[in-house]
Amino acid sequence: MSSSIFDQTVQPIAEEEIFSAHEGGKLSIAVGRPLSTKRDLSIAYTPGVAQVSLAIAADPGLARTHTWASRLIAVVSDGTAVLGLGDIGARASLPVMEGKSALFKTFGGLDSIPIVVDTTDVDEIVEPLVRIAPSFGAVNLEDIAAPRCFELESRLVEALDMPVMHDDQHGTAVVVLAALENAVKVVGKKLASLKVVIAGAGAAGIAVAEILLTAGVRDIVLLDSKGALYHGRGNLSGIKAEYAERTNPRGVAGGTAEALSGADVFIGVSSSTVPEEHIAAMVEDAIVFALSNPDPEVAPEVARRHAAVVATGRSDFPNQINNVLAFPGIFRGALDAGARRITSAMKLAAAKAIAGLAEDKLSAGYIVPSPLDPRVAPAVAAAVAAAAVRHSG
Repeated sequence: MSSSIFDQTVQPIAEEEIFSAHEGGKLSIAVGRPLSTKRDLSIAYTPGVAQVSLAIAADPGLARTHTWASRLIAVVSDGTAVLGLGDIGARASLPVMEGKSALFKTFGGLDSIPIVVDTTDVDEIVEPLVRIAPSFGAVNLEDIAAPRCFELESRLVEALDMPVMHDDQHGTAVVVLAALENAVKVVGKKLASLKVVIAGAGAAGIAVAEILLTAGVRDIVLLDSKGALYHGRGNLSGIKAEYAERTNPRGVAGGTAEALSGADVFIGVSSSTVPEEHIAAMVEDAIVFALSNPDPEVAPEVARRHAAVVATGRSDFPNQINNVLAFPGIFRGALDAGARRITSAMKLAAAKAIAGLAEDKLSAGYIVPSPLDPRVAPAVAAAVAAAAVRHSG
């Protein structure tokens, strides 16, 4: 693949080209059947469509095979936590949601509809989605601020009989686990022996901690803007209080200096900056995932002075940890299997599938496949569907 598109770097792009590419939006509806004759119209619309509608009224299960609903994903956002931009509101987030839908189609072969909601009230988001649920087959929550995103996802999982996933949480977590599984192979360590520091205790940080705990990592220190979460730390509530009890078995207190001293792994999912001397205090053959965009928590060239494996969220550096490696295949696999939930087992299967695609060329500079690698979504979908079937009983 050395001369393929996977290795091309992104050149600077003029503002005019960007705005031109977005003019009129990035999505359109494609018609899947010919409509060129009266016979075509009679089949696709009236009178023929009435027979299909009456059949669905008698047997609602036919909607799965005779409408697009079971293959349609609602991409839902309130625009309060857009990557790198923050709380920009529903209207300004729509180009991002259109982009997400374009990725679903390009990489997963799935149709999706962006839905941006001009409210931050969880009830006001849940109720209309429940009412229009017959229109789609899955929900991808996107760019919704913590801690509200946790409640919203939980409420929708319970209310809807279909896959629901907040990609900022779980897509990030799946790709981080895939990258870490391969990084430890490069440095000759085991997941269970790692001391992991996660900077950021929001949506992504909590989800990364959860999937690493599920995968067997035992020593995780989560940091928020006030320092490490630990048992007995004051002013913690909700999900942070829960993870203060479930992580940090050594009771580390303080900030990045204290947490990174002797650590094996740094995972940055915040907008913080980590001084070089804190990275230098990590153990030999350290692993650094500085995933904040557009500015990593520590510059890759600086991290490489002290770490054996370095990854970022950017496409212009090696080892891009990008959610597009996960979410198209996860949703495709869940829908292919007719799954009603996206489970921990399905997320672990997705991570293993992503990691497996890099094993043939595994090195410090190649721990995950390229987001443009056409093998990724089909491999993830197959692994997720198989996991859904295995655990359906």
